[in-house]
Formats: sequence, C-alpha cells, structure tokens
Amino acid sequence: MHKSKIYWALVLSGLSAIIIAQNTALVETKVLFMTITMPRAALLAITLLTGLVAGFLLTLGWSRKKKPSDPSNLPRK
Repeated sequence: MHKSKIYWALVLSGLSAIIIAQNTALVETKVLFMTITMPRAALLAITLLTGLVAGFLLTLGWSRKKKPSDPSNLPRK
C-alpha cells in the first residue's frame, strides 16, 4: 500500500513537470485589480504548489487523533 502511494506520487510529479515545461508562453493574469504577465509554466507551478500546501494543511487537522476530554470516557482495561 505504501509503495503504491510513492509510485503514484512519482508518476503525478513527472506528469506535472512535463505539463509545466511544455507551457512556456507568456500569459496575462488578473489578480484583483492588478494584471500580472508571467510564463504559463510559472502560473501552473504556483497553482500546483498552492494546491499541495492547502491539501497538506487541510489533512493535517484531520489526521490528528482527538484526546478524550472526559476521563469517564476512557477505555477500561
């Protein structure tokens, strides 16, 4: 199970790198009231990194185990 996650991560990383490398044309991006001109590869990389960080932060809260607040709810041995 653990190895399959590593393989999928490598495949998706490789595909992301190929897609980013193929998109080098300049694009105009409007952010609020500003217009930013940057290579499409940079825009794709920023979007990818933002999604990865957001996903990591969201799953970080769910992966922690909750501690019981009431001692009477503790499992008995």
